[in-house]
Amino acid sequence: MRNRLPIGFILLFSLIYIGFGDQFLPSSIGRYSFQARSSIDQVLVGMFPSWRPRTNPNARTQEAVRQTEGDEQKSN
Repeated sequence: MRNRLPIGFILLFSLIYIGFGDQFLPSSIGRYSFQARSSIDQVLVGMFPSWRPRTNPNARTQEAVRQTEGDEQKSN
């Protein structure tokens, strides 16, 4: 019978190494953890370019405020 790889243990160990390895490992090994985390971060940020909505979501509210302020100034 084949031994199964402890996938959960390997995944947990990898996450701890990437997430916190530079804080508790010696600097010669910890810097690789920091580099891996930085590379992963850059890839994830690159997947979602700067998002700009096509419309101004606050335009309707801003227009209502302008109209209300205009009505108040006319009545004074």
